[in-house]
Amino acid sequence: MGYVSEAVKLVCKHFGDKLPVIGFCGAPFTLASYMIEGGGSRNYIHTKKMMYSAPTAWNTLMRKLVAVTAEYSAEQVRAGADALQIFDSWVGCLSVEDYRRYALVPTTQLIQRLQKETHVPIIYFGTDSATLLPSMSETGAEVIGFDWRIPLDEGWRAVGHDRAVQGNLDPVLLFASWRELKQRAENILRLADGRPGHIFNLGHGILPHTPVDNVKRLAEFVHEFSSTAATSRTQ
Repeated sequence: MGYVSEAVKLVCKHFGDKLPVIGFCGAPFTLASYMIEGGGSRNYIHTKKMMYSAPTAWNTLMRKLVAVTAEYSAEQVRAGADALQIFDSWVGCLSVEDYRRYALVPTTQLIQRLQKETHVPIIYFGTDSATLLPSMSETGAEVIGFDWRIPLDEGWRAVGHDRAVQGNLDPVLLFASWRELKQRAENILRLADGRPGHIFNLGHGILPHTPVDNVKRLAEFVHEFSSTAATSRTQ
């Protein structure tokens, strides 16, 4: 996977000090799901069957994934990444009990190892994970990301105001009119209530065929709104 760190190095060189670069990796549970299911899944039957029926094998797989992913992610930081984001794309299929029993410990181990080895902020993001947010905050990640399915203020209360959050516009809204898009973005920013530590985010990423002009206008609007809010706080 050396080509990944080479790509990170090229991107960092291109942007220099103008823009921070975020490295990324999959979380242990999500990577295991891809491996066991062979791709995305509706019910994650094979993954959960292994969790429930073969706990020793599951724990061995988690240990291996933590070891490999930690090295893979640390290499991105050595290549110049300023932060790391851990994606738990499929963790929303778990109940709170199952998350705490089968996913929390290895994810926490990965985050703690990366914090010790890289000394960069760690962002931990899960899709459809509103019920899991309090448990996810126990991993110790500096930033907890959540998607558009939960209002920003509710999500922040769930993880605690002592940490930063990343969230949470539905990326499909980029296909809407600018009037609708701007209103939704403004609602999210107002829910942050001027509290430091909010990173505006597009859920799970930008979808294919997204209108580029809407992306540019959204970025400009978020910067302008945040700058105005910061100025107001200091006056």
